[in-house]
Amino acid sequence: MSTRSIVHVYQPPTSGSERTLLPLHGTGGDERDLLPLARRLDPRAGVLSPRGQVLERGMPRFFRRLSEGVFDLDDLRQRTHALADFVAAAAATYRFDPSHVTAVGFSNGANIASSMLLLRPEALDAAVLLRGMVPFIPDQPLRLPQTRVLISNGRHDPMVAAAQTEQLAAILESAGASVTLAWQNAGHELTEQDLVDAAAWLAADHSSRRTTTPSV
Repeated sequence: MSTRSIVHVYQPPTSGSERTLLPLHGTGGDERDLLPLARRLDPRAGVLSPRGQVLERGMPRFFRRLSEGVFDLDDLRQRTHALADFVAAAAATYRFDPSHVTAVGFSNGANIASSMLLLRPEALDAAVLLRGMVPFIPDQPLRLPQTRVLISNGRHDPMVAAAQTEQLAAILESAGASVTLAWQNAGHELTEQDLVDAAAWLAADHSSRRTTTPSV
């Protein structure tokens, strides 16, 4: 796959950083939507920010859905593999290390990032999942022993139930991922505390299997 297959922005790292952030926008966003957030989380990291290739009522998304919260699983799997292939092609084109890619996904972007963890775990070193839910239940056992994941969801989110959040954490933990679950006193919108927690998590050296931060 060529990098020209997906509209995107690439910004190289500074100060010798090995990390590349992969911002993945929510429904209606685009490749520039999360650039300020990425810079806030890690100013030194490289940034590869793609635009979702599916349109829903004119709004970009990363995969199709049949209704709110009901995903087109065939399309999700196809788009997940295409996105992972794009990241690999971009690593070769822009000469960044494909073993140090951290997804930063919001809503629909968090869901395809979770799908990448489940279908193409080699594509991501870590993931920040903001208001994400379970994309699908894996058919086979997974192995994610070196993968770190932050899930930051709202206690009052009308779109993502607490049980969905816990189930996503459990699926990733069962595969061996180091999961941090941050509960925010919020709905589906992002808050300042999401950014504070995510920036601190990215900067920290995680050694525990799972930690949970309380609502703020």
